[in-house]
Amino acid sequence: MTSSEPHLKTSVGDTAVGDASAGDASVGDKRRWFALAIVMTAAFMDLVDVTIVNIAIPSIQQNAGATESQIQWITAGYALAFAAGLITGGRLGDIHGRKKLFLIGIGGFTIASALCGFAANPEMLVASRILQGAMAALMVPQVLSIVHATFPAHERGKVFGLFGAVVGLGAVSGPLLGALLTEWNLFGLEWRPIFLINLPVGIAGLILGSRFITESKAARAPKLDLVGVALVTLGLLMLLYPLTRGRELDWPLWGYVSMAGSLVVLAVLVAYERRKGARDGSPLVELSLFKVKSFAAGIAVQTVFGVALGIFFLVWTLYMQMGLGWTPLKAGLTGVPFSIAVSVAAGLSVQKLVPRFGRGVLQAGALVLGLGVLLYMWESERYGLGIEPWQMAFPLVVMGAGMGLIVAPLTDAILSEVPREHAGSASGLINTVQQMGNALGLGLVSVVFFGVLDDKLGGLGSAGAGEAEGGAAVQTVVGSAFADAFQNALGWVAAVMGAIFLLMFALPRRPAQHVEGAADEVSAGPEPLEGRGEAREAVSVS
Repeated sequence: MTSSEPHLKTSVGDTAVGDASAGDASVGDKRRWFALAIVMTAAFMDLVDVTIVNIAIPSIQQNAGATESQIQWITAGYALAFAAGLITGGRLGDIHGRKKLFLIGIGGFTIASALCGFAANPEMLVASRILQGAMAALMVPQVLSIVHATFPAHERGKVFGLFGAVVGLGAVSGPLLGALLTEWNLFGLEWRPIFLINLPVGIAGLILGSRFITESKAARAPKLDLVGVALVTLGLLMLLYPLTRGRELDWPLWGYVSMAGSLVVLAVLVAYERRKGARDGSPLVELSLFKVKSFAAGIAVQTVFGVALGIFFLVWTLYMQMGLGWTPLKAGLTGVPFSIAVSVAAGLSVQKLVPRFGRGVLQAGALVLGLGVLLYMWESERYGLGIEPWQMAFPLVVMGAGMGLIVAPLTDAILSEVPREHAGSASGLINTVQQMGNALGLGLVSVVFFGVLDDKLGGLGSAGAGEAEGGAAVQTVVGSAFADAFQNALGWVAAVMGAIFLLMFALPRRPAQHVEGAADEVSAGPEPLEGRGEAREAVSVS
């Protein structure tokens, strides 16, 4: 949900010192503060857009007639497009100019938001969300790159403190803003204002950014690996599409063939990346990183963590609004204790706990989060359809505390034993796999949630049940089915947290702390900022 200042600093600790426009050149230039406000606003817009959509999903399904697989793709399509383009977006900025790519990204993001807001049908909405994710992949990596190129090292602590505040604000305000905009039904537009609100912000950012942001490029940027991007995207699509559509189509044979074929595509990707790395040294995935045990385990943790959270946040909002019949505002307010707990625990974990207890903090986070999930399952079953937000508050606070103990220090733990010259590639890959895990988790919702829902509802049908005129009896059946499906999904999330706890034993016992502006930054090689999204990463799952 949110992140801490040291966590944000990690993302720029190994950037190029040979940029065409260095931070020191901007000292005394007051325009850099305007530039900071612009890129932070863009980052806030992206963060809010990630969190704002989930709360409106039930309204989109009911009012736009979206199928269950389509509502999965409204969220998963964005995550997949963002993941596939993240590293390439960062490299494009290093090569062609970060200001230029930022403006292209924010302009495209604004257009895609308009297309989402005016979508004529669910198919157009899914396509527009995929475009929105692709444009975010161009915009987001430039934000921290521009900050690094614009501000000297001694000012960045203050800057990233502000960035941490923006991240926290985005985490809390996104669901609430989505709930208010959906419930107010402005101008009879129902859920559409959650996308249209980006238009004035994006247009202002485009105009002001072209005036106040200073252009910068990397002195020696790696080449693009478009074939690698294509293989990653193809492999994920071959896995995700059958997962989301298989249940509706009664699990056809081609779905199993496609999922098996995704493993073949992954093998081709590994072979290609190995060859490309030997040929020009700029593969999409630096395979040598996986020889570092802690990095390989950390990537597995990040991926599986993304899967668990991708499952939870979608089924959670469906359970509250479609199962319990709560309004979007009531559901949005219910999540506030969770957001606050994440923010507090994230700050404590980096500043106080990790320096003293090391890896144990991360493992405690996995156990605490798993415990919170089990408490939530118990309360959901105990109170049934009469459960109230105050009864959910305690397990949500426990879950939020567990997540906060993980999200902030995890990146440092993964990077601890990575050679400094590969820190940029490793950082970009961390964020990419987290988004991929999120997309995979959203795809698995078909199996762990909707599949159970179908079994419980039987012939009633989950889509028609909410609209049937069977009165209280029908609503009770539907609500109970949603509660059972929700509890089943939580069981899977708890099991995943147990697996994450075991994987964390491969992380270093005492993760290194990467501090922004450290003296050794001057001697760092020209490692580009590619795919830096740690600030976003911690909230992209909510």
